[in-house]
Amino acid sequence: MKKYKVGVLGATGMVGQRFVSLLSDHPWFTVTVLAASPRSAGMTYKEAVSGRWAMPTAIPEDIANLVVLDATADMKSIASSVDFAFSAVDMKKDEIRKFEEAYAELECPVISNNSAHRLTPDVPMVIPEVNPEHLEIITDFRKSRNLSRGLIAVKSNCSLQSYVPPLHPLRRFGLEKVLTCTYQAISGAGKTFETWPEMVDNVIPYIGGEEEKSEIEPLKIWGEIKDGAIINSSGPAITAQCIRVPVTDGHLACVFASFREKPEIEEIKQLWLDFRGRPQELSLPSAPKQFIHYFNEENFPQTRLHRDLEGGMAISVGRLRPDSQYDIKFVCLSHNTLRGAAGGGVLLAELLCKEGYI
Repeated sequence: MKKYKVGVLGATGMVGQRFVSLLSDHPWFTVTVLAASPRSAGMTYKEAVSGRWAMPTAIPEDIANLVVLDATADMKSIASSVDFAFSAVDMKKDEIRKFEEAYAELECPVISNNSAHRLTPDVPMVIPEVNPEHLEIITDFRKSRNLSRGLIAVKSNCSLQSYVPPLHPLRRFGLEKVLTCTYQAISGAGKTFETWPEMVDNVIPYIGGEEEKSEIEPLKIWGEIKDGAIINSSGPAITAQCIRVPVTDGHLACVFASFREKPEIEEIKQLWLDFRGRPQELSLPSAPKQFIHYFNEENFPQTRLHRDLEGGMAISVGRLRPDSQYDIKFVCLSHNTLRGAAGGGVLLAELLCKEGYI
């Protein structure tokens, strides 16, 4: 496999830091460009993140002395010097749309962690094991903009990563209704307990915009390509509540689901055990060998015990049982800054490279 030169846009924020830590020893990707806002530009990376490095491992030595560029002012030189870029910038949504489109128009493929383009009809929003076929829309994206290499591909909201994958193989039974309550870690807000002391011994029953994303984004993931656009699925009907809890990493969800044809409990467990997606078929470097892990212990999965399963890229599920109002209910867990953010972005980039889009 060729080595790809990679840029990280928004490299100093928490998700950008996670990209940097994941990419430092990646077998396919080499970080050659780091970019951020003007206030970090001109500093070495270790200077730019001094006092706010939030990762559990040290700043990678091979990246620490790279000079940070201005993600906007230096856009042309960045776009021309990398094979593709990860976007984790912190801007207003309309600014991010223009920013990522500008990179794509400079023929720089963009893999985005941001929400700005998630509902753009010709931009694929991909969970690699669930809807890799949506990458085909890239052909339409390029044709409509007269591009040869430029693209934008996005990952979905971090909270979806825990409950959409377990529901996906169950759609064959006619998935009709879903209720989900997500209990989300503070790193999802780019925070630590040091920077957000108000979260210690506290629960906040509101996360701005999160419930709408949790209800709408799965319908695009389960949609279909038609006439150069991804058309959202008409169902299932999804309702969500999203709650911030005092946990460093890991989003846990309690899920209730109803079907046209109710599946058996053991049948569901077997489907989860057998679930393999395109990343597993291709043996992508970041892909978990077992995508969904089911635990029979009545008190599993637990955030601290299971969020790092298979490098934080696996989904943990437990407590599957019948429900009195819905057909079934279960609990599921994913690592929000690994599978849900930077790790999911890296896996998406691997898929794009392997499938020939980059």
